Amino acid sequence: MEETESGNARIADARTRETVEPAEGQGEHGSGRRLGSGGEGADNPRKADTPLTWDPAKYQAYADLRDRPFFDLTARVGAEAPRRVVDLGCGSGHLTAALAGRWPDAEVIGLDSSPEMIEQARGLDGAPGNLRFDLAAIEDWMPDAATDVVVSNAALQWVPGHTELLSTWAAALAPGAWLAFQIPGNFDAPSHALMRALADSERWRPKLDGVLRHADAVAPLSDYLDLLLSAGWEADAWATAYQQVLQGEDPVLEWVRGTGFRPVMQALDAADLAEFEASYSAALRAAYPRRAWGTLFPFRRLFVVGHKPEQRRDT
Repeated sequence: MEETESGNARIADARTRETVEPAEGQGEHGSGRRLGSGGEGADNPRKADTPLTWDPAKYQAYADLRDRPFFDLTARVGAEAPRRVVDLGCGSGHLTAALAGRWPDAEVIGLDSSPEMIEQARGLDGAPGNLRFDLAAIEDWMPDAATDVVVSNAALQWVPGHTELLSTWAAALAPGAWLAFQIPGNFDAPSHALMRALADSERWRPKLDGVLRHADAVAPLSDYLDLLLSAGWEADAWATAYQQVLQGEDPVLEWVRGTGFRPVMQALDAADLAEFEASYSAALRAAYPRRAWGTLFPFRRLFVVGHKPEQRRDT
């Protein structure tokens, strides 16, 4: 059990780890955030071209907990002197800045499709000189010959068909490149199941039908491992269940307001949203009871790190 301080609230964070081991002989090792692109859970195929509005301050409300998976992921990337590092779905940019600090001689680029996030990122205080941010969607990006590291943290679940993108990137990246991504693996958790069930109720289905995406937002962890190993990469894949302790009133609702609940927030008017939230928050309080020390909110995340060998391994 580790303890960190977050503002005036103490957050305890423990985790369990389940690992899909690399195959024998293998070494270790703008976002597309739109309605209709999935999420920590959401999809609306009727509004696939409608950008999803993001609130950087709301997303960063639990920065200590949201940031930890990024560092758990990138710690497994073994690149020593990459030429270009790309962070796909960079959000507010502070984690991309950490990549620029780690590799000061690399060109580090953060991409996100949210104008709000990119505006926040471009205003970072003390940003390294080797860092820049571009407004762009993940599905429109392709690596070039100088791209040596690609990182994506909690973004690919917003991109339908991202497994095909991963296959394309794996083929296009140069030998020696690294590809690392983290996505949520908690679509069957009460926080998401309750939201979907309420949205599918007789009261809300006419207004929210198709707004929330289901478990198909991500593939099974083993599929990502198979994708990279079959492409001749060395790969490591694992799942971590973070045992997050949140503080405050309705903390799970506050958490999802920063991520997977945003499509509902955008689809409903103020009066309807207040009514939906009243029912949803009551269900969340029952599923995640508040205790003297806080509210336990387990969150499972999937991690994949791949390294493209200088020469393709024999099959």
